Amino acid sequence: MNHSGANQKYDVIVLGAGAAGLMCALEAGKRGRRVLLLERADRIGKKILISGGGRCNFTNLHTGPENFISANRHFAKSALARYTPADFVRFIEKHGIPYHEKKLGQLFCDRTASDITLMLERECRDAGVEIRLNTKLRQARKSEVGKNDAQKNRHFTVQAEDASFGAPRLVVATGGLSIPKIGATSFGYDLARQFGLKIEPARAALVPLVFSERDRKRWCDLAGVSIEVVASIRSTKRNSKPAFRENMLFTHRGISGPAILQTSSYWDGKESIHLDLVPDRKLVAELRERGHHDEASWRLLLREVLPRRFADRWLETYPLAGNSDRAFADAERQLHEWEVKPEATEGYGKAEVTAGGVDTNELSAQTMESRKVPGLFFVGEVVDVTGQLGGFNFQWAWASGFCAGHAV
Repeated sequence: MNHSGANQKYDVIVLGAGAAGLMCALEAGKRGRRVLLLERADRIGKKILISGGGRCNFTNLHTGPENFISANRHFAKSALARYTPADFVRFIEKHGIPYHEKKLGQLFCDRTASDITLMLERECRDAGVEIRLNTKLRQARKSEVGKNDAQKNRHFTVQAEDASFGAPRLVVATGGLSIPKIGATSFGYDLARQFGLKIEPARAALVPLVFSERDRKRWCDLAGVSIEVVASIRSTKRNSKPAFRENMLFTHRGISGPAILQTSSYWDGKESIHLDLVPDRKLVAELRERGHHDEASWRLLLREVLPRRFADRWLETYPLAGNSDRAFADAERQLHEWEVKPEATEGYGKAEVTAGGVDTNELSAQTMESRKVPGLFFVGEVVDVTGQLGGFNFQWAWASGFCAGHAV
């Protein structure tokens, strides 16, 4: 698929063959645009291939604007309404790809994530999209062709290591900073800054959290132990932060698991995380019903409702302060309101996505085109729209790519 295209005429150049770039390229190609898709890696859709344990959690049936984090929480609405999870499901059903719902609306491939990349590649090929792999980009710039203002044609030139390419429209789908080992770079943010666009500061999201040294010593030998919790951040600001009821997993350095990954996207690096370790349980009432009210029965009950190793460590760390009603009430409250103060996140190496990115005020919500630089578009993760865990980030990639593909 790699042709020497230095002197060919393109209508659109798309930078990055991830979910958003592939969707944009194939939709533009279907409309008769001559599209060049440039990818620095040796294959397309690397993040698609590793997502969901290799099965790709490609969308979520319950996608809504409330599942996304952005400085402008209204920005994603238009694209998400134009291209819905049902649209993507129809797309994969057309290609006969088997899938299943795991839980909470999360859809996964039955077989392997490569079903999705093969489908997108086939659609690109059928739409006449030229894909060039192993293309390391040096720079992109805008030149104006034509003698006078009326004739002036804005033209983007993309310089790769071994060739240069030109087109009147340029789509930046280069992703975020997450998972550098599969080729993540800051190219998209650098390009946006070069063209004078504002950037919301980037940070690791959907990422495990690291305990302080004291908490690591206390809890991290329990690595591998998993507990269902409700995790939340008590925010003093008016914009309340959601609570997530899912599993939490102890790691060698802190905590992870779906509940923590979800919460990490809302964490500002300083706040405490609040954990309800026994959601919906009324432990003191349960003890009373059993007719026991002593330390031994408390230990037995905790070993029933929590993983045994964790229950024993909890009782060592927070021993019961006597047999009074008050002591039991306090002990239960502590389990419902455990407060941990992480030291840091595990960073971009372990983050599933990057929060922040190109300021949405710089872009049209309908087309993803820059308001300042006509012909320049940004789609997918490079934009300041970040989904929660569970297929939402892919749905944003499909939707934003679709909208740009219909505008370029």
